[in-house]
Amino acid sequence: MNQDAVGFSPKGRVFDFGWSAPEEQVVYDEAGVKALLEDLSQNLLVVDNNGRIGLTSAEPIRQPGAGPKVIAMTPALPVQSLGNPEFGKTYGTDYPYYAGAMANGIASVEMVTALGKAGFLGSFGAGGLIPSAVEEAILAIQKNLPNGPYLFNFIHSPHEPAVEQAVAELYIKYGVKAVEAAAFMALTPSIVQYRIAGLSRDAQGNIVIGNRIIAKVSRKEVASRFMEPAPERVLKKLISGGVITEDQADMARQVPMADDITVEADSGGHTDNRALVTILPSILSLRDEIQAKRNYPVAVRVGAGGGMGSPQAVLAAFVMGAEYIVTGSVNQACVESGASDHVKGLLAKADMADTVMAPSADMFELGVKVQVLKRGSLFAVRAAKLHDIYSRCESIESIPPDEREKLENQIFKKNLDEIWADTIDFFSQRDPGLVAKAEADPKKKMALIFRWYLGLSSRWANKGEPGREMDYQIWCGSCIGAFNAWVKGTGMEAPENRQAAHVARHLMNGAAYLHRVDQLKLQGVLISPQLAAYKPD
Repeated sequence: MNQDAVGFSPKGRVFDFGWSAPEEQVVYDEAGVKALLEDLSQNLLVVDNNGRIGLTSAEPIRQPGAGPKVIAMTPALPVQSLGNPEFGKTYGTDYPYYAGAMANGIASVEMVTALGKAGFLGSFGAGGLIPSAVEEAILAIQKNLPNGPYLFNFIHSPHEPAVEQAVAELYIKYGVKAVEAAAFMALTPSIVQYRIAGLSRDAQGNIVIGNRIIAKVSRKEVASRFMEPAPERVLKKLISGGVITEDQADMARQVPMADDITVEADSGGHTDNRALVTILPSILSLRDEIQAKRNYPVAVRVGAGGGMGSPQAVLAAFVMGAEYIVTGSVNQACVESGASDHVKGLLAKADMADTVMAPSADMFELGVKVQVLKRGSLFAVRAAKLHDIYSRCESIESIPPDEREKLENQIFKKNLDEIWADTIDFFSQRDPGLVAKAEADPKKKMALIFRWYLGLSSRWANKGEPGREMDYQIWCGSCIGAFNAWVKGTGMEAPENRQAAHVARHLMNGAAYLHRVDQLKLQGVLISPQLAAYKPD
């Protein structure tokens, strides 16, 4: 490495430690320096050898003049030192990192298993699945990872409360000790019941939390509900129903509803498109306020998700105070993902501007939207058309004939009466009560018929349904474009070479590497662009 690669900043910014380094252990070539920088387990010294700048991992000589002069240093920086080490201890993982759930099993049994065996935490995508499918996944993952680590998604289903309750009971029955709660706007009896089912007291009477909750939020008011104890109205309802005891309710009043809060910025699927630089500091401040008031023995941790598509983004989250980070969209193109090969190919080519908001299936009536990939699909346009018709019409029968014909020919590719028959069959397995409500309410019936398309579109994408490629609903955040730009020219450019654990390891290693480079820059060492960048090999 020469003076052009690493050199001094303007005089006055270089420190004089009064130390030297053994000449024979200093490297000067770019490859040697790169290898040392990437070895995060080593303390490093930058030295000046008569104007020649080099790097060494040797112990310093504590006297001047005994060798090249030490002008900067950076300590060992293992990736586990990023974030809060208590996160890993709580969930039995080696890293302050987890791969978030992607619904309909996109975050698959295979993905959670592969991550767990590599020491990373993964969340199974239980959202959108019927309880029997969730049960099957629980049994498979517990067999593959008997000692963990693993998470299961617990998604709020406002229009299918029976499904939400059934999933809660499955998690309790099979001893699932940690869930990722998502899409909650208020705390429901099912999530409170899950939390309370894991509470107990030790021999000294201290409360022991057995069922952990990581709550994914994008609003302060929702974060506050999870940082506070369970609401009294829900506790009273569970007591009166004989679901919990007075002692369990008393314990619930003394602990927060969640152990961890994932601040969700601009992510795929359900998102408020918030900027992490604004929402993360506000949630951290909220946590500190509630901790000062409640004085919990262990404060609620706060992590960051949404936009984690490059080492720079990961490092930025940690520097802003995130105690762990969460990835999502970047994992959907991995080999273990439940998405089809066609979808993985589209994701691997996506740019940052290739996403758009579209009506969601699970909260269609409320006008809630999800972020999806627009490259190679007309789903977003067609879903918006369905919501427009739903907003203007009161029933299927009131849809103008010409519009109905277009719906049947261009979107559904099937008669709407046949769609209703399929819808009855579908919801009879999930929540039979919804069918009865829809048959008594024409507007509700129209919503369920439209949700047939919205729901199946994601399943078509997962299965790779032939002939439906332009209807694929692919949940995706813009960070997939940043990830693709980062891995361009490397082995991971091709989706068949992307493995979830490798993605995790390189994102974390890259963040630590960049942090180390920044430490040297702050000490006045100029780093060449080639050395300052981190690329997965």
